[in-house]
Amino acid sequence: MPWNPELYDQFKEERSAPFFELLGLVESKSGLSVIDLGCGTGELTSKLLDYLEDSKVLGIDSSEEMLKKAAHFKTSRLTFEKRSIEEQLHFSDTYDLIISNAAIQWCENHKELFPRMISKIKNGGQLAVQIPSNHEYVVHKLLREIAGREPYKTAYNSWERKYTVLTIEEYAGILFDNKGKEITVYEKVFPHVLENADAVFAWASGTAMIPYVERLPDDIKEQFKKEYKSELQNIFPESPVFYPFKRTFISAKF
Repeated sequence: MPWNPELYDQFKEERSAPFFELLGLVESKSGLSVIDLGCGTGELTSKLLDYLEDSKVLGIDSSEEMLKKAAHFKTSRLTFEKRSIEEQLHFSDTYDLIISNAAIQWCENHKELFPRMISKIKNGGQLAVQIPSNHEYVVHKLLREIAGREPYKTAYNSWERKYTVLTIEEYAGILFDNKGKEITVYEKVFPHVLENADAVFAWASGTAMIPYVERLPDDIKEQFKKEYKSELQNIFPESPVFYPFKRTFISAKF
């Protein structure tokens, strides 16, 4: 998908807070081999270097635009490579820590994906994942609703955005079934306060709206955006807007 790092970083503080909560679940050790699945701009990935002394970190991402920014953070201990999470899991490489912040939600079939990730963890290693799980919130529901209208429905040719995020009970069960120890799985609402409906639109433009817009013909992309923005303004007429963003945190050792 064509990501826009500048648009994504408009809400850098709000988007980074869950990463530091996830980092709090990671046991701080030295000399680890680490991979960050879906590293984005690499800025948050670079924070692992101070937390995990003398460890080597590989960040992978499928977005060339994001990795151009990530190159700025490259060091002898931190490198970046362009590939998808699914492609990475076909490799035989194993790691002491697999971490992923706000990326796994773009992958399909988590019931198969998580065992594959776990199989890449060395004995005594750890998995730490944060997944946005607010797909039933009105901001996402509205995208699905508009996508079901004409002329968009015909343009999508039966495509629908599939949300693959599981319940916290299901994630905990997967960790247990794969011999996970010190299992931690919970949901947390991050109480974001955005300036107005236009800010909500800007937030969605950097993430949730991308797969909807990229699949439309150029001549109706702007029409979709305008319709979405207008309806958000009807839903959120007040200022500021309270945006309760729910996220799922998952951690276990193997």
